[in-house]
Amino acid sequence: MSDRSNETLIKECLLQLRCHFTWGLQIDNTEMPDLENRVFDQIEFLDVQCNTRMYNLLAYVKHLAGQNQEALESLKEAEDFLLQEFTDQSDVRGLVTWGNYAWLYHHMGRLGEAQTYLDKVEKTCKKLASPFSHRMECPELDCEEGWALLKCGRNNYERAKVCFEKALEVDPTNPEFSSGYAIITYRLNRLNIRVEEKLSTLKNSLHPLEQAIRLNPEDVCLKVLLALCLQDTGREDEGEKYIEEALANKTSHTYILRYAAKFHLKKGSLDQALQLLKKALKDTPSSASVHHQIGLCYKAKIIQNKKVTHWQSRGQNRENIEKLARIAINHLKFALKYKPTFVIAYLNLAEIYIEIGEYSKAEDTYQKVSHLKSLTEEDLQQIHHRYGKFQEFQRKSEVNAIIHYLEAVKIKKPSFSRDKSISALEKCVLKKLQKNEFDVEGLCLLGFVQKQKGEITKALESYEQALKLAAGQESSVDMS
Repeated sequence: MSDRSNETLIKECLLQLRCHFTWGLQIDNTEMPDLENRVFDQIEFLDVQCNTRMYNLLAYVKHLAGQNQEALESLKEAEDFLLQEFTDQSDVRGLVTWGNYAWLYHHMGRLGEAQTYLDKVEKTCKKLASPFSHRMECPELDCEEGWALLKCGRNNYERAKVCFEKALEVDPTNPEFSSGYAIITYRLNRLNIRVEEKLSTLKNSLHPLEQAIRLNPEDVCLKVLLALCLQDTGREDEGEKYIEEALANKTSHTYILRYAAKFHLKKGSLDQALQLLKKALKDTPSSASVHHQIGLCYKAKIIQNKKVTHWQSRGQNRENIEKLARIAINHLKFALKYKPTFVIAYLNLAEIYIEIGEYSKAEDTYQKVSHLKSLTEEDLQQIHHRYGKFQEFQRKSEVNAIIHYLEAVKIKKPSFSRDKSISALEKCVLKKLQKNEFDVEGLCLLGFVQKQKGEITKALESYEQALKLAAGQESSVDMS
């Protein structure tokens, strides 16, 4: 067989494999350093059996960064942990690692070694009675794919949920499958929820988390997520018990500190939240998430200070606010250094600049986040909504505010930011019409808003009125 034919045959086999190279993981290049940091943090601080999984993901990230030799070293680590973590399932779980080896050696042009691992996969598939030579359909691999997707960010969340659902259909009481499904459901349900759906959507996270904890009673990470979910659904006292229980347990302690801090931040216990976050930062100094949360705590302290003085900051209080703002800005900048695509960190940074009157820096920040690549529809809606508020209230530009609110609303995906933009746009338009009830553009915009709200009859009336006025204005021009 010629070398070209052999390479073609190898490629056909590679495409059948179930591993990181075939799962279509969506990872932006600028997100890779943060992902790598998170993988290392989980290997060091998360006290669950996931080292095989994490080193496999790390190998793939290293490959994407062009570091194939380091990727091989990570796969060796994954292989070393395989027998420790999956004693009874080392064959089926090993398929991911061996598949990654085969792909990596292929990319390195080492076809003989790629073939060795393809043979290993084929032998295992035959042993496990798979109808395919290089592919295994089973819930364990659905679970592995689900975890890989979950770890690679929200652009992969919907697919991750499908993977865990598929695994649970086969084995509904499997602790690992249940844990993955609970976590991905929780994360999806928290993404930019619409106001009127918030409570019911968050309640949908409760049952999967409670079920997962029943199956994984020692998993403190699940407990802190349940605590946050209980807090969001008005059961804060119940949630606090889980937080205390998780903090008392020293397993995965560093990892859960940030979640416990989120709970205390929302509760308004800012000093307690900061105390937890500073502990977490000692162990994970490159965590974008921890730096972001610290920034949020100081932002909350600024707002707290302003409320005490009825929003009139003078003298000593003004100095305190400036000091708090500088600390918040530094942490948010660190968050963006480690994760340059951190949209919400940009938006919070802009709002800190607004709080201390540095509008040009806020403008620059909005411009930067607006020009990021790979923004989701929810990102764009949130950016336009907050940028619109800045234009309306700080820049006093009704025209620019309307432009940004419109951009948010034109993106049809239902979301909290879209709903808020519709309300803000309506207020701007009504102000516009108060100044001039014969404003054709204002009437058209009002009709557009009414249409978005489902007020079709009112929308038609507004559009008809605008058309009549426009026709009258044209007639006046013709007569002159």
